[in-house]
Amino acid sequence: MISEKTITEAIVELLRRAETDLPRDVEVALKRAYTKEKSEPGKIQLREILKNIKLARKKSVPICQDTGIINFYVGLGTGVINDNIEDILVNATKLATEKIPLRPNAVDPLTRKNSNDNTGIGIPNIELKILRDRDYIEITALPKGAGSENMCKLKMLKPSDGMEGIKKFVLESVAEAKGNPCPPVIIGIGIGGSSDLATRLAKRALLRKIGEGNEDKEIAELERELERDINRLGIGPMGLGGVVTCLGVNIETSYCHTGSLPVAVNIGCWATRRATVRIYDDGVKFL
Repeated sequence: MISEKTITEAIVELLRRAETDLPRDVEVALKRAYTKEKSEPGKIQLREILKNIKLARKKSVPICQDTGIINFYVGLGTGVINDNIEDILVNATKLATEKIPLRPNAVDPLTRKNSNDNTGIGIPNIELKILRDRDYIEITALPKGAGSENMCKLKMLKPSDGMEGIKKFVLESVAEAKGNPCPPVIIGIGIGGSSDLATRLAKRALLRKIGEGNEDKEIAELERELERDINRLGIGPMGLGGVVTCLGVNIETSYCHTGSLPVAVNIGCWATRRATVRIYDDGVKFL
């Protein structure tokens, strides 16, 4: 059985990596955006963003002062199921807040009292699934700041709204967000399920690498079409105008009720942070 100490240490290191080392696919997309951008203010913003990424990695400090609310996506191998995993994740978050350090962001929604350790009722957010015939625990951390999270949208469309209704809602959501989510952004979209499932799908879509299109060819085409149309909005880097507003669009879907068509949009800022680790009996592997 994997020890609690091993899991805790792996999670603290996972959070350090997520907060200080931007995923390579996001960095590559930002470099590509810099070469594409025609607006001088936009190019200046992208140049400073790329400098910031290098500096954060070199000094092992958070990429952004808003270190976010922590989301964990946990896969438990059937050979290593640990019924204490949620408590371990909470305790590791507290430890990481102190060690990295992370800004304490978790507050009571009504009193606004800060827990000072990034934990509280329902936080960190944890999604669990069982990995059949696997001998490891796989954990992905997705820290999410308020600037982008505040711009997320959910709409219960009518089935008759169809594809055009979906496109319209997505474009209106991004246009309304303007520069608030710190573009260039990554757009996660959840289509189908129920209101809560569509919202979860949209956030989960941000876990997929930029350019790693949906396996369904039609949905992959919709991703490309929406990316093109979003970039025609002219919002540009940090909302200062330009040709690059969006680095990528990822869509996840689920079957839904015959009488509904839920659609959710989760906007990730340019610093869409994530990191993944697999924890085995005999060691730890960061992916």
